[in-house]
Amino acid sequence: MATPYDEYVGTTALHSLQHPLTDAPEEPAFLVTTQVMELYFGLLRTEWLLAMRQLDRDELVDATATLRRSVRHFEALNAAWASLSWMTPDQFNRFRPALGKASGFQSAMYRQVERLLASKDPSLYASVLGLLARRGLPTSDEPQIEAAWVEVYRGHDAGLRDLAEALMEVAVQFSDWRYRHVLAVRRSMGGKTGTAGSSGVRFLEESARRDVFPELWTARTHL
Repeated sequence: MATPYDEYVGTTALHSLQHPLTDAPEEPAFLVTTQVMELYFGLLRTEWLLAMRQLDRDELVDATATLRRSVRHFEALNAAWASLSWMTPDQFNRFRPALGKASGFQSAMYRQVERLLASKDPSLYASVLGLLARRGLPTSDEPQIEAAWVEVYRGHDAGLRDLAEALMEVAVQFSDWRYRHVLAVRRSMGGKTGTAGSSGVRFLEESARRDVFPELWTARTHL
Protein backbone atom coordinates (compact mmCIF):
# COMPACT_ATOMS: atom_id res chain seq x y z
CA MET A 1 0.00 0.00 0.00
CA ALA A 2 1.39 3.39 -0.99
CA THR A 3 2.12 5.83 1.81
CA PRO A 4 1.24 9.55 1.60
CA TYR A 5 4.95 10.16 0.94
CA ASP A 6 4.95 7.70 -1.96
CA GLU A 7 1.84 9.28 -3.44
CA TYR A 8 3.19 12.83 -3.17
CA VAL A 9 6.69 12.11 -4.50
CA GLY A 10 5.59 9.48 -6.99
CA THR A 11 8.28 7.06 -5.86
CA THR A 12 6.77 4.06 -7.62
CA ALA A 13 6.76 5.90 -10.93
CA LEU A 14 10.25 7.31 -10.35
CA HIS A 15 11.80 3.94 -9.61
CA SER A 16 10.08 2.34 -12.60
CA LEU A 17 11.80 4.65 -15.10
CA GLN A 18 15.22 2.99 -15.12
CA HIS A 19 15.56 0.43 -17.91
CA PRO A 20 19.24 -0.32 -18.56
CA LEU A 21 19.90 -1.83 -21.96
CA THR A 22 22.91 -3.90 -20.90
CA ASP A 23 24.24 -5.80 -17.90
CA ALA A 24 27.14 -3.36 -17.52
CA PRO A 25 27.34 -2.38 -13.83
CA GLU A 26 28.17 1.21 -14.80
CA GLU A 27 25.03 1.82 -16.85
CA PRO A 28 22.56 2.37 -13.95
CA ALA A 29 24.70 5.24 -12.61
CA PHE A 30 24.84 6.81 -16.07
CA LEU A 31 21.09 6.46 -16.56
CA VAL A 32 20.02 7.70 -13.12
CA THR A 33 22.42 10.66 -13.21
CA THR A 34 21.14 11.66 -16.63
CA GLN A 35 17.54 11.44 -15.43
CA VAL A 36 18.34 13.55 -12.37
CA MET A 37 19.90 16.17 -14.65
CA GLU A 38 16.76 16.21 -16.79
CA LEU A 39 14.66 16.89 -13.69
CA TYR A 40 16.93 19.78 -12.74
CA PHE A 41 16.68 21.19 -16.27
CA GLY A 42 12.91 21.23 -15.83
CA LEU A 43 13.19 22.88 -12.42
CA LEU A 44 15.49 25.60 -13.77
CA ARG A 45 13.06 26.23 -16.62
CA THR A 46 10.20 26.59 -14.14
CA GLU A 47 12.16 29.04 -11.98
CA TRP A 48 13.35 31.17 -14.90
CA LEU A 49 9.89 31.39 -16.45
CA LEU A 50 8.66 32.62 -13.06
CA ALA A 51 11.52 35.14 -12.89
CA MET A 52 10.63 36.39 -16.37
CA ARG A 53 7.02 36.99 -15.34
CA GLN A 54 8.19 38.81 -12.23
CA LEU A 55 10.60 40.96 -14.24
CA ASP A 56 7.91 41.79 -16.78
CA ARG A 57 5.75 43.00 -13.85
CA ASP A 58 8.67 45.03 -12.43
CA GLU A 59 8.80 42.82 -9.33
CA LEU A 60 12.53 43.30 -8.95
CA VAL A 61 13.02 41.93 -5.44
CA ASP A 62 10.95 38.81 -6.11
CA ALA A 63 12.68 38.16 -9.44
CA THR A 64 16.11 38.46 -7.85
CA ALA A 65 15.11 36.04 -5.09
CA THR A 66 13.86 33.56 -7.70
CA LEU A 67 17.13 33.80 -9.62
CA ARG A 68 19.21 33.28 -6.49
CA ARG A 69 17.11 30.24 -5.63
CA SER A 70 17.72 28.88 -9.13
CA VAL A 71 21.47 29.24 -8.55
CA ARG A 72 21.22 26.77 -5.67
CA HIS A 73 19.43 24.34 -8.01
CA PHE A 74 22.17 24.86 -10.59
CA GLU A 75 24.85 24.09 -8.00
CA ALA A 76 23.09 20.81 -7.22
CA LEU A 77 22.79 20.04 -10.94
CA ASN A 78 26.51 20.62 -11.45
CA ALA A 79 27.35 18.47 -8.43
CA ALA A 80 25.61 15.55 -10.17
CA TRP A 81 28.60 15.28 -12.52
CA ALA A 82 30.49 13.74 -9.59
CA SER A 83 28.40 10.59 -10.08
CA LEU A 84 30.04 10.13 -13.49
CA SER A 85 33.54 11.43 -12.75
CA TRP A 86 34.91 7.92 -12.22
CA MET A 87 33.96 6.59 -15.65
CA THR A 88 36.82 5.47 -17.91
CA PRO A 89 36.55 4.86 -21.67
CA ASP A 90 36.60 1.11 -21.08
CA GLN A 91 33.69 1.35 -18.65
CA PHE A 92 31.67 3.61 -20.95
CA ASN A 93 32.33 1.32 -23.91
CA ARG A 94 30.62 -1.54 -22.08
CA PHE A 95 27.20 0.01 -22.69
CA ARG A 96 27.79 2.86 -25.15
CA PRO A 97 26.90 0.78 -28.27
CA ALA A 98 23.46 0.10 -26.76
CA LEU A 99 22.72 3.83 -26.75
CA GLY A 100 22.46 3.76 -30.53
CA LYS A 101 21.80 7.28 -31.78
CA ALA A 102 20.71 8.59 -28.38
CA SER A 103 22.65 11.70 -27.39
CA GLY A 104 22.46 14.45 -24.81
CA PHE A 105 22.29 16.89 -27.73
CA GLN A 106 18.73 15.60 -28.24
CA SER A 107 17.54 16.79 -24.81
CA ALA A 108 14.52 19.01 -25.48
CA MET A 109 14.49 20.34 -21.91
CA TYR A 110 18.16 21.33 -22.07
CA ARG A 111 17.49 23.19 -25.32
CA GLN A 112 14.70 25.10 -23.58
CA VAL A 113 17.12 26.01 -20.78
CA GLU A 114 19.63 27.26 -23.37
CA ARG A 115 16.98 29.33 -25.12
CA LEU A 116 15.96 30.98 -21.85
CA LEU A 117 19.59 32.04 -21.35
CA ALA A 118 19.93 33.47 -24.86
CA SER A 119 19.59 37.15 -25.74
CA LYS A 120 16.68 36.78 -28.16
CA ASP A 121 13.21 37.57 -26.83
CA PRO A 122 11.52 35.75 -25.15
CA SER A 123 14.31 34.94 -22.73
CA LEU A 124 15.43 35.68 -19.21
CA TYR A 125 17.98 38.22 -20.45
CA ALA A 126 15.39 39.93 -22.66
CA SER A 127 13.09 40.35 -19.66
CA VAL A 128 15.97 41.80 -17.62
CA LEU A 129 16.85 44.25 -20.40
CA GLY A 130 13.20 45.24 -20.66
CA LEU A 131 13.19 46.12 -16.97
CA LEU A 132 16.39 48.16 -17.37
CA ALA A 133 14.83 50.05 -20.27
CA ARG A 134 11.78 50.88 -18.17
CA ARG A 135 14.18 52.21 -15.53
CA GLY A 136 15.58 54.65 -18.06
CA LEU A 137 18.62 52.68 -19.25
CA PRO A 138 18.75 52.30 -23.07
CA THR A 139 19.26 48.69 -24.21
CA SER A 140 18.71 48.83 -27.98
CA ASP A 141 22.11 47.43 -28.98
CA GLU A 142 25.19 45.79 -27.46
CA PRO A 143 27.09 49.02 -26.67
CA GLN A 144 24.01 50.43 -24.94
CA ILE A 145 23.49 47.22 -22.97
CA GLU A 146 27.12 47.24 -21.84
CA ALA A 147 26.81 50.90 -20.84
CA ALA A 148 23.61 50.11 -18.96
CA TRP A 149 25.39 47.50 -16.84
CA VAL A 150 28.23 49.93 -16.14
CA GLU A 151 25.64 52.44 -14.94
CA VAL A 152 23.96 49.78 -12.79
CA TYR A 153 27.21 49.00 -10.99
CA ARG A 154 28.20 52.65 -10.63
CA GLY A 155 24.73 53.82 -9.66
CA HIS A 156 22.85 53.96 -6.39
CA ASP A 157 20.11 51.40 -7.10
CA ALA A 158 21.07 48.46 -4.89
CA GLY A 159 18.18 46.42 -6.25
CA LEU A 160 19.52 46.55 -9.79
CA ARG A 161 23.02 45.66 -8.60
CA ASP A 162 21.59 42.66 -6.74
CA LEU A 163 19.80 41.62 -9.92
CA ALA A 164 23.03 41.96 -11.91
CA GLU A 165 24.93 39.80 -9.44
CA ALA A 166 22.18 37.18 -9.37
CA LEU A 167 22.39 37.02 -13.17
CA MET A 168 26.16 36.72 -12.96
CA GLU A 169 25.79 33.77 -10.58
CA VAL A 170 23.48 32.07 -13.09
CA ALA A 171 26.03 32.72 -15.86
CA VAL A 172 28.87 31.30 -13.76
CA GLN A 173 26.90 28.15 -12.97
CA PHE A 174 26.04 27.66 -16.65
CA SER A 175 29.72 28.04 -17.57
CA ASP A 176 30.55 25.51 -14.86
CA TRP A 177 27.94 23.12 -16.29
CA ARG A 178 29.51 23.33 -19.75
CA TYR A 179 33.04 22.91 -18.39
CA ARG A 180 32.10 19.86 -16.32
CA HIS A 181 30.35 18.38 -19.36
CA VAL A 182 33.53 18.79 -21.39
CA LEU A 183 35.60 17.12 -18.68
CA ALA A 184 33.17 14.21 -18.35
CA VAL A 185 33.21 13.57 -22.10
CA ARG A 186 36.99 13.88 -22.38
CA ARG A 187 37.43 11.50 -19.49
CA SER A 188 35.00 8.85 -20.71
CA MET A 189 35.51 8.96 -24.50
CA GLY A 190 38.33 11.35 -25.37
CA GLY A 191 38.00 12.86 -28.84
CA LYS A 192 35.72 10.18 -30.32
CA THR A 193 32.69 11.11 -32.41
CA GLY A 194 29.53 11.55 -30.33
CA THR A 195 26.88 8.82 -30.14
CA ALA A 196 24.59 10.67 -32.56
CA GLY A 197 27.42 11.48 -34.96
CA SER A 198 28.24 14.87 -33.44
CA SER A 199 31.80 16.15 -33.17
CA GLY A 200 31.69 15.28 -29.48
CA VAL A 201 34.12 17.08 -27.24
CA ARG A 202 35.13 19.61 -29.91
CA PHE A 203 31.56 20.93 -30.15
CA LEU A 204 31.30 21.10 -26.37
CA GLU A 205 34.57 23.01 -26.09
CA GLU A 206 33.38 25.54 -28.66
CA SER A 207 30.10 26.00 -26.78
CA ALA A 208 31.93 26.43 -23.48
CA ARG A 209 33.75 29.46 -24.87
CA ARG A 210 30.50 31.36 -25.46
CA ASP A 211 29.29 33.41 -22.49
CA VAL A 212 25.66 34.00 -21.67
CA PHE A 213 24.72 37.60 -20.78
CA PRO A 214 27.87 38.77 -22.64
CA GLU A 215 27.54 42.49 -21.87
CA LEU A 216 27.32 41.72 -18.16
CA TRP A 217 30.83 40.29 -18.49
CA THR A 218 32.34 42.93 -20.75
CA ALA A 219 30.97 45.79 -18.63
CA ARG A 220 33.37 44.76 -15.89
CA THR A 221 36.29 45.99 -17.98
CA HIS A 222 34.96 49.54 -17.59
CA LEU A 223 34.49 49.46 -13.82
